[in-house]
Amino acid sequence: MRLDLLAALSGLMIALQARANGELSHRLNNGVEAALVSFGSGLLIIAVISLFHKGIQEGITNLRVAVKAKQIPRWRLFAGALGGTFVAFQTQVVPIIGVAIYSVASIAGQTAMSLYVDRIGLTGGGKKLISRRRIAAAALTVLAVLVSVWDRIDAKDLSMWAVFFGVLAGAIVGVQRALNGQINEHSKQSFTTSLLNFIMGTGFLVILLVIAVIANWSELAPLPAGPWWIYTGGVIGVIYIAFTSTIVQHLGVLTFTLFSVGGQLVGSLLIDLISPTNGVNVSAYLVTGIVMTYFGVIAGGVSNSRIRKPSKAQ
Repeated sequence: MRLDLLAALSGLMIALQARANGELSHRLNNGVEAALVSFGSGLLIIAVISLFHKGIQEGITNLRVAVKAKQIPRWRLFAGALGGTFVAFQTQVVPIIGVAIYSVASIAGQTAMSLYVDRIGLTGGGKKLISRRRIAAAALTVLAVLVSVWDRIDAKDLSMWAVFFGVLAGAIVGVQRALNGQINEHSKQSFTTSLLNFIMGTGFLVILLVIAVIANWSELAPLPAGPWWIYTGGVIGVIYIAFTSTIVQHLGVLTFTLFSVGGQLVGSLLIDLISPTNGVNVSAYLVTGIVMTYFGVIAGGVSNSRIRKPSKAQ
């Protein structure tokens, strides 16, 4: 299979994961518990893989050396907690607004936050100048969110709060990816970075769920018997990691991102057409917003690649 199609398929996986986690949250009526089930199952899978993957163990050793030599601050190793927060938001938001609007909102948050993390140098390699084209591209993705929900705008409508948290979830991922980039630079093993993320994310969600139960904010619910696909969120996450760590090396970050985002947006639209959550419908505004989002990603990605090339020669 062609690598560009695999990249698009990886984007589709993100949409499928959102649908699975959202449905699990809906059936449990507890978003944090659903997020913990998803993250915990992913941790279990990647922990088993680590027993037979020498590269993961080497990466752990590399990280220990880097931390001991103070090459990377300890607090950055907790980037996985942001991943746990992202999934917690995802499980709360998707049942309300559906996969497609959630995808548009989260991508807008990621695009906008990427400007900030690059500007302050959080991705490593120092601070980066932000072009007007990238700013315009980020603004286009944010505008796409408004267009997507234009027919649903209502000050009293809970879905608008869900859209906001979808954007916030994307922004959180933007920061997490920047921190993971630094962790990966020292571990030199993407699966080691992922294992660390699953450990930190699962630990964070356990603490959050305990606090929520003690404070009577939520109650633990028995896991539903099915359908089986609502439990695939963690598996999809691990498979996605395997895909990205392999494909990006051959396609490059820009090409992979464009195909992956395309797959996510088209996949999320199809999911909301074929298997929508309750009360979710696909409108012309949503389709227009999806198209605008993709153009924004293209414009921002091309501009970003043009900026970074000269920096390598300096």
